[in-house]
Amino acid sequence: MIDLLGHDPRSAYVERFWLGVLGPSTTWLMRRLASGLEGSPAGFDLDLAETARALGLGDKGGRNSPFLRALARCCQFELAQPQGVGVLAVRRKVPPLNRRQIVRLSEQLQRAHDEWQRAELQRPAYEQMKRRSRQLALSLLELGEDLETTERQLMRWKFHPSLCHESAAWAWKRHREALAAAEETEGDDAA
Repeated sequence: MIDLLGHDPRSAYVERFWLGVLGPSTTWLMRRLASGLEGSPAGFDLDLAETARALGLGDKGGRNSPFLRALARCCQFELAQPQGVGVLAVRRKVPPLNRRQIVRLSEQLQRAHDEWQRAELQRPAYEQMKRRSRQLALSLLELGEDLETTERQLMRWKFHPSLCHESAAWAWKRHREALAAAEETEGDDAA
């Protein structure tokens, strides 16, 4: 469900509403992990000392290091979960804030969150489904799925067949345009 309703850790929603809950170090760590998973969907090795330095958290070890506290907060908020020695499962999406978290925001942020929720509710249901279906289709293609597999996966997620077809076609076009633009940029760099 979080994959359907959640927000990319690099999104404006996370920056605006989760930042004060998670803290800046944990937010930046989640963003770094999301970028890593985008490039390596099956997982990747994370050099802890290098990542800590890159986030400005130093590379001093120890239980109370800022970097280990950021990792612990990821687990505390169920954005990550240890899966054995040296393995951490990380959510690709951050859930919407729950009521308890919202009431801890400043009054100004609480009002902004209410406005954001109202705007989301006013968006027609079909438009929300279409946007979500397109986002998922594009994500699947970026992860290496083909057009047919993407459409079938959307159907497994219970989107209407015509929406699955439209979303997969839309995402396929966008994905191919992005690949062409990347190849063009690489060609310019080589020249």
